[in-house]
Amino acid sequence: MSSSENGKGTILVADDNADIREPLMELLRSHSYRVIEAEDGDQAFLETCSQTVDLALLDVQMPGQTGFSVCRAIKARPETRFVPVVLITGLAGAEDRIQGIEAGADDFLNKPVKREELLARVRSLVRLKRYTDELENAETVLCMLARSIEAKDPYTEGHCDRLSRYTVSLAEKIGLPEDAFDDLRRGGIVHDIGKVAVPESVLLKPGPLDPDERKIMEQHTIAGERICAPLKSFRNILPIIRSHHEKQDGSGYPDHLKGAEIPLTARILQTVDIFDSLTTDRPYRKALSQEKAIEIMWEETRRGWWDADLVGALEGLLQESPMAFLASA
Repeated sequence: MSSSENGKGTILVADDNADIREPLMELLRSHSYRVIEAEDGDQAFLETCSQTVDLALLDVQMPGQTGFSVCRAIKARPETRFVPVVLITGLAGAEDRIQGIEAGADDFLNKPVKREELLARVRSLVRLKRYTDELENAETVLCMLARSIEAKDPYTEGHCDRLSRYTVSLAEKIGLPEDAFDDLRRGGIVHDIGKVAVPESVLLKPGPLDPDERKIMEQHTIAGERICAPLKSFRNILPIIRSHHEKQDGSGYPDHLKGAEIPLTARILQTVDIFDSLTTDRPYRKALSQEKAIEIMWEETRRGWWDADLVGALEGLLQESPMAFLASA
């Protein structure tokens, strides 16, 4: 149950001292919040994992897990990492604040908690959680749309998920920072989302496309960028969507970019996209071996199409762990 489905939202109040916990709960209930109580850190974490929570108010000093450790555990789980956490503490030292910040806390309240300050923090952070939920829902819809497009063609089943994995492996191999990994994962899923604008007669045509059909197909990168552009969280993914069909010599589409003009993340996805296409069955041929796929990619690199450094890095990855790049993995 989300905050929008349950009045103002659901608040977890965790404190081992009932004399502190119960007045906080009563105050929040009087302002139409749904309240969950926890008497220690372990229960607080279990409650957060087992149901939808819009905000967690955690006492720092609790039996079992402290508020710091519960906060850290909440922020470490993909399913709960966006739950705002407010640490309630009687500790005044700067080192305690630093420890809370490092644990991922969104805010702090000092004991004794002031009524108006508490309500102001709760209103602000529940509102933030609602915006985050809406953003996640929009991203989920886009990913579902991308997978529905993929599902139309039995030959591309699992392609998006494989690209999502392969791009991160290649990014790690060349030393990209971790903050690029999420962009590449999501880019792997939605890179071809613009194909929703391509007629099925073109999208699923078993033979070569004629010039008019190819022109229609080549618009999918622009359509995909337009579909995802309203989401600010996708701003780093837009270059992947738009430019993953560019070529090093400028003969690609839609902008005829050359060399380093093509965004690195787009080149990474492009490299694994080609590899996956060559090593999976297609209507016009059976899947090629990894060795044959790399051979073809080097031939096309010498022709001026692909990034030689990335093809070399991919070849190195395959030599290190070939099983990780099997279509069935």
